[in-house]
Amino acid sequence: MTSTPITTFDDARRAVADGASPRDAAHALVATLTTDERLWCLDGDGPTWAGLKFLSRDGYHKAPFVAGEIDRVGLPGIRFSDGPRGAVVANATCFPVSMARGATWDPELEERVGDAIGRELRAIGANLTGAVCVNLLRHPAWGRAQETYGEDPHHVGELGAALTRGLQRHVMANVKHFACNSMENARFSVDIEVDDVALHEVYLPHFRRIIDEGVASVMSAYNSVNGEWCGQSHALLTEVLRDEWGFEGFVISDWIFGLRDAATSVTAGLDVEMPYRMVRAQHLPAAIERGEVSWDDVDRSVERVIATMLRFDDVLSSPSPSVDVLGSPEHRALAREVAARSVVLLRNEPANNGVILPIEAGQRLAVIGRLADTVNLGDGGSSDVWDLECRTVLNGLREAVTDVVHHDGSDLVRAAAVATDADTAIVVVGYTYLDEGEYIGETDRTLISLFPPADEPDVVDLYQATLQRLPPIVKPARLDDRAQMFSRGGDRTSLRLPPDDVALIRAVATANPRTVVVIQAGSAVITTEWIDAVPAVVQAWYGGCEAGAGLADVLLGTVNPSARLPFSVPTDEADLPIFDRDATHFTYDRWHGWWHLARNRTAPAFPFGFGLSYTTFDLTHVEATRDGSTIAVHGIARNIGDRDGADVVQVYAELPDPEAPARLVGFVRLDVPASSSVAFELSIPLDRLATRDPEARQWRPAAGTHRLNVGRFVADPDATVCTVDL
Repeated sequence: MTSTPITTFDDARRAVADGASPRDAAHALVATLTTDERLWCLDGDGPTWAGLKFLSRDGYHKAPFVAGEIDRVGLPGIRFSDGPRGAVVANATCFPVSMARGATWDPELEERVGDAIGRELRAIGANLTGAVCVNLLRHPAWGRAQETYGEDPHHVGELGAALTRGLQRHVMANVKHFACNSMENARFSVDIEVDDVALHEVYLPHFRRIIDEGVASVMSAYNSVNGEWCGQSHALLTEVLRDEWGFEGFVISDWIFGLRDAATSVTAGLDVEMPYRMVRAQHLPAAIERGEVSWDDVDRSVERVIATMLRFDDVLSSPSPSVDVLGSPEHRALAREVAARSVVLLRNEPANNGVILPIEAGQRLAVIGRLADTVNLGDGGSSDVWDLECRTVLNGLREAVTDVVHHDGSDLVRAAAVATDADTAIVVVGYTYLDEGEYIGETDRTLISLFPPADEPDVVDLYQATLQRLPPIVKPARLDDRAQMFSRGGDRTSLRLPPDDVALIRAVATANPRTVVVIQAGSAVITTEWIDAVPAVVQAWYGGCEAGAGLADVLLGTVNPSARLPFSVPTDEADLPIFDRDATHFTYDRWHGWWHLARNRTAPAFPFGFGLSYTTFDLTHVEATRDGSTIAVHGIARNIGDRDGADVVQVYAELPDPEAPARLVGFVRLDVPASSSVAFELSIPLDRLATRDPEARQWRPAAGTHRLNVGRFVADPDATVCTVDL
């Protein structure tokens, strides 16, 4: 190990290459920084008011956000660009939303998506991304449901870990929003009360899984938990994240109002306030003078950022891909594959002496609805992607089928006439960014007083010079009628389709009994009032730039549907826990989604993990045995139909405590050729069965008799039950 003094970032890199730990090298470098330079590293580099002005002019899509860059010592700082459906800066590839990818139940596919997004992020100059959004879907009305993977912590954690692996081949990943952030309209004001058991068994396991995967960074949430804002919660950021989990990376705030008190945020463990020089720039120097925060606290945060960059130096110092990678044929092909693999076949009943799907060759199709020829990518907020080449459902079907007619559904009589003349009618319904998404609305106006009254002139000059050097970015023409900045978004007001959509479904189904309903949405849609009128229904999500082509692949049978629901679909809103999008205080417990339904003995319309196929599967020879620190579950998946297909084997554990919720503890996606069998084996670590001791605030090892249900969805009546004594 070298004894050469460390006075620059390059010195620190060489020291690590010679054997020094990243932490020690970072500590040595921070010791050479001036007090102003140390404070500079604690927030974004841009000025508050000039930065907000740039943000309001679509700045979120024009450049990464920089923090902690110090030219004097060659410190490059962090350069943040958001996600999770693609790089939000420049004209990147728009992949299907995370909830759609959650429906694939395929971590390997998600890792490939992460690799592609990571390449595009590096190409536009980012080194950190907020693409790993894993807040649980506690209720399908949540506006940002589309940005996560589902309602189950194990499922969400595995998909989030896979995305992290793919991304971190090219950039540092940031997992968000820590924690209990699943209400959108009230996110700036709501306090979530949650006990230690619910917190650690339900709302944190997926975060820990991604921490264990080696994620570089964590973003705190806007809301408060148990009376403390997440951006300044010592309980979350230090006691849980660092002391209990051993996290060595750095923590950044959510944007703009991510903290309320400068000193408390530092001592609690928040390292960087993003994205501008806001609360800390205004209040931290005086807080240090008053002794509310020490220079040791400051140095600790700066060291964490630099040490993380040193740990990722091999990745970050590798050559960046060319901008040609953005929207490349390879990435568009992947987007199409994901779009197809995410389509959930919910219903496929016989009509006119045969099932509707897959659609037979040579048919005339009527494609109907306001969304049929609309580029419908989802949220218009921080996850929006400015992809320039997006194909609608109508585009995809016209590319694949010779005879396609279209009507926008605005005239029910005309829509019915168009449907009558077709062999099969496809009605595209659902939501858009106007109905659900990130909430950009009213906040507490007193928070503005935390910001500096004016920007520092020298910081503004540097910032404006940076903006002048930005490459040109093309705003998609489809956004011409949308206001700059973000769309308003917010939580849903209903889980049902708009009345006009329901009326259209009924009119078309009456005219043509061979009607397929395609739902575009970010989470569950109640279908009760219309589903009996149609023989076929698919959930197609916000399917990204190749949504139309991917859906066509499934409807026409080129791709056998293999997706499974990442949440439960209720028959009625009353079947779910209460959701109050304007709440200022709310309690989270262990019961939501499929656990809530099971506890109340309420049958869902469609259960968690459910999805149909064009072929038929069953599971045989299923056994479970303890193997040291794991449980080995193995068996055979049989495809007893005449089409190649893929199935998802799911393992649910019932714990000895009758009051404890059951758990999804393992799953695997299997490709099984027609009339063939594939053996499977899942290794389930015993710690997935551990329970939280609220008194000791630690985990109890699993003990006693556990029942494992091995099937194809939750409460599968054909599941095999295996008993394991621990």
